[in-house]
Amino acid sequence: MHEMALAESVIDLVEDAIRDKDIAQVKSVVVEVGILSHVSPEALLFCFDAVCRDSAAAGARLEIVRVAGAGWCLDCGKTVPLSERFGACPECGRHHVQMTAGDELRVREVEIG
Repeated sequence: MHEMALAESVIDLVEDAIRDKDIAQVKSVVVEVGILSHVSPEALLFCFDAVCRDSAAAGARLEIVRVAGAGWCLDCGKTVPLSERFGACPECGRHHVQMTAGDELRVREVEIG
């Protein structure tokens, strides 16, 4: 389950961001997770709750924002939605699509209190 390592990395980023600041508690963390990233939101939520217990994020809420997949077709030159990695272009049917969104895992916001 790589979500455990991802949750630990999110906590590390949060703790790095608040280090040397007078911040007692993190209320929530918002992360963007692409639908093509192979990250299970449910597993990430479970792992986040487990790894944040002994951190400044103890008791914090994790909000996951899903990011749709998108790509740019090298053949027809259009930006197209993607529902799978290495999928065909929905416009021309060819498989020369470069992914431009949907693969990310990004901490977007940390709410402190």
